[in-house]
Amino acid sequence: MMRFSIYSGLVLVGYSALDYGDPPMGVAFGQFEPADGYAAIQNQCSTNHHDQIVLDLSVQTEAGLVIPCAGLAILDYSEELPPPCIEVSIFGIPHPLYGELFPKQVTLYERQFS
Repeated sequence: MMRFSIYSGLVLVGYSALDYGDPPMGVAFGQFEPADGYAAIQNQCSTNHHDQIVLDLSVQTEAGLVIPCAGLAILDYSEELPPPCIEVSIFGIPHPLYGELFPKQVTLYERQFS
């Protein structure tokens, strides 16, 4: 399973397997595993689930490829819920890159129609 790195600017803030998705929408999401750099943005991720553009979030593959997307958000509910309660969502990943990065999600989606 691939492990993706999440950055705020140049600071590594965490990781995710991004093991869930919506292929037609170009959406991938999964449990967020914080890294040391997450402490600097945790309050923003806990209190602002609407607009995190100021955090300059990006996601990279294990090979260092920055995944182009329309948006990215870290939703932290750790004050309200027991772990695991932090999720990362990436929106608008273009095709065919989505299928290359997330073939399992594409296969699961296509099986619904067979």
